[in-house]
Amino acid sequence: PDCVFVEDVAVVCEETALLTRPGAPSRRKEVEAMKRVLESLNLNIVEMVDENATLDGGDVLFTGREFFVGLSRRTNQRGAEILADTFKDYAVSTVPVHDSLHLKGFCSMAGPNLIAIGSSEAAQKALKTMQQMSDHRYDKLTVPDDAAANCMYLNIPSKGHVLLHRAPEEYPESAKVFEKLKDHMLIPIANTELEKVDGSLTCCSVLINKASEL
Repeated sequence: PDCVFVEDVAVVCEETALLTRPGAPSRRKEVEAMKRVLESLNLNIVEMVDENATLDGGDVLFTGREFFVGLSRRTNQRGAEILADTFKDYAVSTVPVHDSLHLKGFCSMAGPNLIAIGSSEAAQKALKTMQQMSDHRYDKLTVPDDAAANCMYLNIPSKGHVLLHRAPEEYPESAKVFEKLKDHMLIPIANTELEKVDGSLTCCSVLINKASEL
């Protein structure tokens, strides 16, 4: 199991947590541990029990307005349909993913209304699909390196806009693009080792907008 990559086994939005059915069979036991943690936070738990469905959280991009779900080696149409059934208040669109393990291998949210996107042909094609599927116009932040497009945005009341992004020593040209975000608190993160096993920054987290009771 790839247990450090917790993002893939749960999608949390507001008070609801969807426990996924990971595309890699070896990872499915990880869901049980995640379930115990999310139950302790008193979230509404939805389990994906359809054996025809697969969904990795790394294929789920939530913009704050809607979901984009990557159809990849790890996520299929049935998985996307169950996500749509779970979060009925939000539009859900599917995006074919090529040349990447997950959708968020080349994109992520870098701020409110701001999509960070890589420069590869696959990344730009996915962005075009998202733009066509959405009724909303998003701003984009294009970085030279696909891996660096995976960043983690946090809106922290005491800190404001906080962005974790790949360190300059790893992706210097992409780091220069992030440094133009003057209204963000920027925190460079080194991720060289986890990247060797397809791990990105968002992979190691599940964001929950809830005051901690632990």
